[in-house]
Amino acid sequence: MSAHQFRPTILREYDVRGVVGDTLSTDDARALGRAFGTRVIRNGGTKVSVGRDGRLSSPDMEAAVVEGLMAAGIAVTRLGGVATPMLYYSVYALETDGGIMITGSHNPPNHNGFKMMLGKGPFFGADIQDLGRIASEGDFESGEGSVEDADILDSYVDRLLRDVSLGRQLKIVWDCGNGAAGPSVNQVCMRLPSNHKVLFPEVDGTFPNHHPDPTVPENLEDLVAMVLERGADLGIAFDGDGDRIGVIDDKGRVLWGDQLLTVLAEDVLKENPGATVIADVKASQVLFDKIAEFGGKPLMWRTGHSLIKTKMAETGAPLAGEMSGHIFFKDRYYGFDDALYAAVRLIEGLSHRDEPLSAIRDALPQVMNTPEMRFQCDDTRKFDVVKEVKEWLSGQDGIEVSDADGVRVNTPDGWWLLRASNTQDVLVARCESQTQEGLDRLKGQLRDALTAVGETPPDI
Repeated sequence: MSAHQFRPTILREYDVRGVVGDTLSTDDARALGRAFGTRVIRNGGTKVSVGRDGRLSSPDMEAAVVEGLMAAGIAVTRLGGVATPMLYYSVYALETDGGIMITGSHNPPNHNGFKMMLGKGPFFGADIQDLGRIASEGDFESGEGSVEDADILDSYVDRLLRDVSLGRQLKIVWDCGNGAAGPSVNQVCMRLPSNHKVLFPEVDGTFPNHHPDPTVPENLEDLVAMVLERGADLGIAFDGDGDRIGVIDDKGRVLWGDQLLTVLAEDVLKENPGATVIADVKASQVLFDKIAEFGGKPLMWRTGHSLIKTKMAETGAPLAGEMSGHIFFKDRYYGFDDALYAAVRLIEGLSHRDEPLSAIRDALPQVMNTPEMRFQCDDTRKFDVVKEVKEWLSGQDGIEVSDADGVRVNTPDGWWLLRASNTQDVLVARCESQTQEGLDRLKGQLRDALTAVGETPPDI
C-alpha cells in the first residue's frame, strides 16, 4: 500500500471522525486499519478485534479496516454489529492486543469514524496523529493476516449481570434509539428481574424515530411519555453506539450526567471510602461538593472519554463521568465507558433504596444552570477563540480561571465555561449560579468575553 494522506480535520483528539463521501472514505478506513495494525505489531501485538455500529456506511468501512489490518499482518477478530462497550469488552475477554470500533457515535447519520484501544488503554492524542504520520510516509508493516468471526453478545451480558444483587423489582423503560445497544438491551431485559418496556431496539442507521443523542431533551420525549404512561421508576436512553447514557426519573424529568454521577458516587464511595471520583469541567459544583460530602476526593478533569480513562488509571479512581453521559466504572468493572453497565449499576442501587429517583434528585442542592450550549465555530478557529478569551480574562478582577480544559471562570455568582469541542466544529458553553440574577450576570460575562474576541455570542 502506498502512502496515504488523511484530511487533518478527521484526526481528532480521541478518535477519528468525518463525513462519509466528503472527508472520510473507505480508502481512509483501509489506511487507518493498516496504520493501526502497524502500531499494534510494533507494540508487540498480533491480534485486533473489530466492531461496527448500525450506520449504513459502517459495513463498508469495517471491511476496509479489516483489509488494512490484515495487510499489516494482524489476526483480526470480527465482532459484527456491536455497541462500542462490547468492542472494549472484547479486548479483555478475547485477549486481543487492541480494538477498532467503527462508529459515528451521536453524530448525524452521514458521519462515521473510529474509536481505538491499544492494549487495554485508550488510543488518542499523539497516537492518533502518529497514524497520520505512518500513513503519509507509507511507513507500514506488511504481512499476511487472518480473520475470524466471534459472537460475544452472551458473554458480554453474562459479564454485565455477574455481580448484580437486586433488592426490590423496578419498572423500567429503555429507549435504544435504533442504535447499536438494542440487541444487548433486549438480552439484559430478558435476564434482569424487573418490569421492562423497550423502545426502538431495532438497529437502523437512518434513526427513524429520533436521533440517538440523550443529551438533547427533544430526543427523550418518547421515553418521558412512556415513563409517565407506565408509572415507571425510571427511563434509560442510549446514544448511537451505546457508550453514553441518558436517565429520566419517575416524574419524567431528565437526570443530567452530573446528577446521575452524584447518585452513583454515593453507592460507590460507601464501598470505597476516600476514593477519587472524577468528573469533567462541565459538571455542576454540586457534584464536586457532594463527592466530598460522601467522603470521596473530587477531581475536575478535561472532557473526553480517552482523557478521563487515562486519568482514572493514573489516580486509581473507581468511578468517573461526564456531563455528556459517559460513565466509567472501575469498581467491579474495567474502567471504560459502558452505558449499559452504568444502567445496571443504577438499577441495582435504586433497588436497595426505599425512596424514588425523583426524591433523590430533589434532595440535591438546587442551582440554576444553562443546558450545555453548543454553537458553530470553524474547526480552524475554535481553539484560538478559547485561547483569546483566556488572554482577555487575564485582565479581569474578581474572577478565578481554571484552564484544565478551555476556561472555567469562577466568580462570586457561580461559574461559566467555554471550551472547544474535540468532535465537532462547535464551541461549548455552560453557566451555573444559585440565583437567577447571578446566572444572568454570568451569561453577560460570557457574551462580553466572546464579543471581545470578535465572535457573535449565542442567544442565551
